[in-house]
Amino acid sequence: MTPDRTSCNDRVPKLAMAIPTDRDLAQRARSGDAGAYGELVRRHQPRIFRLALHMLRDRAAAEDITQETFIRAWRALEGFDGRSEFYTWIYRIAVNVSLNALRSRRASRLTSDDARVDAAAIESRPGASAGPAGDAARKQQYEALCEAIDALSETLRTTLILVCIEGKSHEEASGILGAPEGTIAWRVHEARRKLKAFMAARGFDVDEGAP
Repeated sequence: MTPDRTSCNDRVPKLAMAIPTDRDLAQRARSGDAGAYGELVRRHQPRIFRLALHMLRDRAAAEDITQETFIRAWRALEGFDGRSEFYTWIYRIAVNVSLNALRSRRASRLTSDDARVDAAAIESRPGASAGPAGDAARKQQYEALCEAIDALSETLRTTLILVCIEGKSHEEASGILGAPEGTIAWRVHEARRKLKAFMAARGFDVDEGAP
């Protein structure tokens, strides 16, 4: 009789490799594991770039901000104690780097080349009127909305971007900005009120679900 040569390993279900958490990767990176930090960069780079793009309104500047954020985070990794989520910590760095960049240059006048306008046009809502006329009308509205966002104070604009554009909860925004949740809620309410007034003054209707 031919002996059963089936490997024992073939009879036992293979255990799925556990995906390391951000905290695991950060701990390894603090010990000098550059590969672990590289994985953190890959996980969070798209979101950090999107945040910087909304704040800086320029793709090249957003790329620079993203790179600077991760360089600073690598240098400051010893300061990450794991009490907060890694993304909260990295978002805080990205916000500060973005604000410093904005303060170091004069606010540029909004143009039709605003990267946010292009992104918004691509993600236009279903059911919107089609054709060149509809596209032009949507772009005009998005330009006005971007102008309205830029007209907000630095504090209101940053909070609005985090909560209404980036989709962070009040709790998450509180951790990133270091402000109480009640303050975050008030800022969002105030930013929405100002945006609605700005758009109405220019003849646009603002949906309740809009930023």
